[in-house]
Amino acid sequence: MADKRIDLHSHSTFSDGTMTPTELVKHAEELGLSALALTDHNNADGLKELMEAGRNSSVITVPGCEFTTEWRGTEIHIVGLFFNEKYWDEIRDFLELTHLAKMNSNNLLLQRLNDAGFIVPLEEVLALTGKGEFNRSHIARVLLARGYVKSTAEAFSGLLKEGNGFYTPAKRLSTIVAIRFIKTFGATAIMAHPLLNLTYKDMREFLPLAKKAGLDAIETRYTEFDEEMTNTAVSLAKEFGLKQSGGSDFHGTAKPGIELGSGRGNLFVPYEFYEDLKQCANLYE
Repeated sequence: MADKRIDLHSHSTFSDGTMTPTELVKHAEELGLSALALTDHNNADGLKELMEAGRNSSVITVPGCEFTTEWRGTEIHIVGLFFNEKYWDEIRDFLELTHLAKMNSNNLLLQRLNDAGFIVPLEEVLALTGKGEFNRSHIARVLLARGYVKSTAEAFSGLLKEGNGFYTPAKRLSTIVAIRFIKTFGATAIMAHPLLNLTYKDMREFLPLAKKAGLDAIETRYTEFDEEMTNTAVSLAKEFGLKQSGGSDFHGTAKPGIELGSGRGNLFVPYEFYEDLKQCANLYE
């Protein structure tokens, strides 16, 4: 078990990734991963395809969702794993108002960019999604293709950054409410990439509140973590009695240089994390 690699944080074409759930599972199998979680942003529509692909694969597939939330004005991402299939519609219903607010925000962003002379045709944005919904990642890719930026990272740090005049974020879910929702339906609640959004001091204030709401774990292995951040995350997990999770946050070609399972080359998420996190879920609820 010690050398079995997994990835519990990935995205498909149902949010802002460039691979379908089926392609993700096939890619995970080619890479020799033992388990893969699909955690699309605020979206559970790809879970059926994921689990169907998993039935004919050596890779264990884990149905998940990454919720964009807010705590005291700061954006926090909470991952839910091991959602029972009978609750997938509940996730959609829970996120419906969030989707509407997000689409209004993204449509306004698109309008403002076009009004300012950055021509980003809606049809080109929608062509990247295949489902009629788009987000800043899709807009960034069109900006790149049209030569307005040299990379999607440049788009996010400039034209698409909050406060630069074009992008106004939609009202986000409460982090505590999202954690409670995940636990209500018997899934495992995980804080994604801690220390990227909150300082160490803020984490020590946030974690007791989050754990009281039902938080099970935090990601301690993540693509953008250096050794110090990993060690700090592990220390926080142990101090507050939380399980550990991890993943690459793979988006395919939308995030170049990040590979499924290995991130930028040195990421390793052990199979034991999968086993520990599965125990936090009530799979038969």
